[in-house]
Amino acid sequence: MGKKCPNCGAEEFVRDYEKGELICKKCGCVVKDEIADEGPEWRAFDAQQRNQRARGGAPIKYMRPNKGLVTEIDQYNRDIRGAKISPKKQAQLHRIRKWHKRASIASSMERNLAIALGELDRIASYLGLSDSTRESAALLYRKCVKAELIRGRLIESVVAAVIYATCRLQEIPRTLDEIARVAGLEKKEIGRAYRFIRRELDLDVPLTNPGSYVPKFCASLKLSGKVQEKAIQILKKAVKKGLISGRGPTGVAAAAVYIASAMYGERRTQKEVADVAGVTEVTIRNRYRELKKELKIKVEL
Repeated sequence: MGKKCPNCGAEEFVRDYEKGELICKKCGCVVKDEIADEGPEWRAFDAQQRNQRARGGAPIKYMRPNKGLVTEIDQYNRDIRGAKISPKKQAQLHRIRKWHKRASIASSMERNLAIALGELDRIASYLGLSDSTRESAALLYRKCVKAELIRGRLIESVVAAVIYATCRLQEIPRTLDEIARVAGLEKKEIGRAYRFIRRELDLDVPLTNPGSYVPKFCASLKLSGKVQEKAIQILKKAVKKGLISGRGPTGVAAAAVYIASAMYGERRTQKEVADVAGVTEVTIRNRYRELKKELKIKVEL
């Protein structure tokens, strides 16, 4: 269980669900009260009853402002038998729906989440992020709201910063430039919000691995698997020699792809690689010269 009795140090406990208490088996000390019964609220006396009564609800969704735990009044205006209800009842239901909708986003926090999560979903769709990544980003945004990090900041910039942080944490190759372009914001503004969130929430964000960009660049340039593999090998050697520190990961990854494509006769121009990577041709030339010199790569370009 991982817990110890504060009175005698024993590790064996008894759960009393009737009183909601966790009791030490040795000395009888109440270690915790108000424990939740995680079992079903119904009883079954045989396997048939258990199968009939077992059920499961929808999972919690952080992408929904109410986490998906919501009640809705449908729009069908029909009774339980399927017959149409009277106009008087319809008008009454219309008023109930209206007030139910207003009550569901009554607080400023709920309104903030409604706006922010819609924007998060839009940006994530453009970037092609998975549902699990969106859920992680939504959870991180909720932590920002709880820690009151949103005050005085543009909602859109915090959302973009949260998406960038989540991509970094999950090693998903999405650059700050891409996110800024999709969000319609300045790169500086998102970067400022990202640094603030990382500091305040004490996020342990790993350094970007240039190798994570290689598959994306190779797919865009329609290069073969052996070119991709060679580019990753070059980057691993560069990391060992410490050639990555202080340099943009996208520029180094683009240079490695440029070299590997030439080595296997699938050469792409510096401009083509630069356009895909979102860096300048000068950056690729500089990184290419460094890699070629330090790793002693023999390639004619």
